[in-house]
Amino acid sequence: MASEEKKADGASLPEQPKQDTPAGDPGPSKNALKKAAKEKEKAEKAAKRKAQEEAQKASTAAADVSSNDYGDLPLTGTASSTPLQGISRTSLADLALQLPPLSSDAAPPDQNSSPEPTIVLRAVVENARVQSAKLAFLVLRQASASIQAVVAASDTLSRQMVKFVGSVSAESVVLAQGTVRRPREAIKSASVSHLELHVLRFFVVARSEAMLPLQVEDAERPIPAEGAEGKEETGEEGRPIVTLNTRLEHRVIDLRAKHNGAIFAIKDGVCALFQEFLRERGFIGVQTPKLLGAATEGGSNVFEVTYFGKKAYLAQSPQFYKQMMVAARYEKVMEIGPIFRAENSNTARHLTEFTGLDMEMAFEEHYHEVMTVLEELMLFIFNGLRTRYAKQTELVRSIYQVEEFKLPEAGSVPRIQFPEAVKMLREAGEQIGDFDDLSTPQEKLLGRLILEKYSTDFYVIDQYPLAVRPFYAMPSVQTSSVPLSEQYSNSYDFFMRGQEIMSGGQRIHDANLLSKRMREFEPPLDPTHPGFKDYVNAFKYGCPPHGGGGIGLERIVMLWLGLPNVRLASLFPRDPSRLAP
Repeated sequence: MASEEKKADGASLPEQPKQDTPAGDPGPSKNALKKAAKEKEKAEKAAKRKAQEEAQKASTAAADVSSNDYGDLPLTGTASSTPLQGISRTSLADLALQLPPLSSDAAPPDQNSSPEPTIVLRAVVENARVQSAKLAFLVLRQASASIQAVVAASDTLSRQMVKFVGSVSAESVVLAQGTVRRPREAIKSASVSHLELHVLRFFVVARSEAMLPLQVEDAERPIPAEGAEGKEETGEEGRPIVTLNTRLEHRVIDLRAKHNGAIFAIKDGVCALFQEFLRERGFIGVQTPKLLGAATEGGSNVFEVTYFGKKAYLAQSPQFYKQMMVAARYEKVMEIGPIFRAENSNTARHLTEFTGLDMEMAFEEHYHEVMTVLEELMLFIFNGLRTRYAKQTELVRSIYQVEEFKLPEAGSVPRIQFPEAVKMLREAGEQIGDFDDLSTPQEKLLGRLILEKYSTDFYVIDQYPLAVRPFYAMPSVQTSSVPLSEQYSNSYDFFMRGQEIMSGGQRIHDANLLSKRMREFEPPLDPTHPGFKDYVNAFKYGCPPHGGGGIGLERIVMLWLGLPNVRLASLFPRDPSRLAP
């Protein structure tokens, strides 16, 4: 009876489904189930919190009266229309001319009566700082000009916009619209110190990374003194003095420094003045080959390159071709072009690639006719830099302290004969032979001696020993009867502050004499060699007497400005250890 009751009770209960688990698998543990429940609860809370944040953002955006007046613009060229599109942009340089500073005795500006033009400008953020939740300041830069910008919260400008603008990273490219006002006091942190931009709309065109490998502000300080590279140094304000190597490794940022802009404006100015002077005197610009089939000038310091399975060489100078142009009846030629020298010289004054300013001209009776033109050329360049590039020169010299470059009067450039230079050095205690070439320390010492005696940083040394000049240098008639080792040549070097900037002289324009000199040269050279044959043959067909010179552009810039290293005068310098960037 009892068993029947049990059956009846069992029949009334539903049958439990069998667990589809492998034999012996007990299923999730209690801890695992608890952890899963917690994870689920955590995810639900995160989703809820995110929804609340999104709702808050939407609410804030709805309340942001400036929501359409600031932000990051789409990449230029990827959108059909953008804010401020089609509105004329203003140059800070033009703005400063249109609204010049008021005279010192003028009354303080009245913001209610003074005109307040609204402008749009594209600029770079030099720095930005948030003063408070309602106020932010920026310095905006265009080239070497800068202006302070103010972003102030109001009924029509939101705090969100103030926060956004104040947080834009330095070096970002921005587009700003604002009202120009005259501040009551000059703003010392900006070059346009008498004006201020009150921002109305502000957009980021290209955002810079916040962490830069080199701060532009640090790049505007001098490089460490020679011999101090690699040492921990700080400037007067406690900021690091960045080494030259660090600057060159990050040259794009380094070049943004204001004084670098001035350096390369002056470098361009030297080229313009060079061409202006010579063109007015009938010179024509030429472009000579830089790939040669054979090493020329008898030197071993050439770069060899592969040229369609053959060897070729980068030109050490346009010397041969300048002379060949004179032989071709182009009696006054000039060229600005690259020079390649495979010299393993890791000094502050040498580069393996630099820019040459070259000229060659026929003369009538004496090679000093050429020297006079070159002297006048250099004085024209120096005076042009002094008058046309005074602002840039002053800026660079404020960083690299150097005395004013002293110039002689026109027509009174000191011409020091080589024997006289040797005599001056000996009197100063130097040991030097009559026909020894001058070493770099001796040249610098001679520069100091000439400055003391003649009150000039610019001078010429004439009549160099024949043995230390190229084979194409014309021997001096005054010493033609003495042994070659004791002969002088019709050649000269030009100097700035005791350092050579140009080498030149009269060239041999007779094929027979040229061939003779090549065979006498040390080491001897073969006039029939493929590297010389066409050059020598050019003088078989009648060539007028001629001479010229080759000027190192970077050297002129370095010595004019007092830069401690020639690499500072080269955009992306090349030396024995540097091929990039």
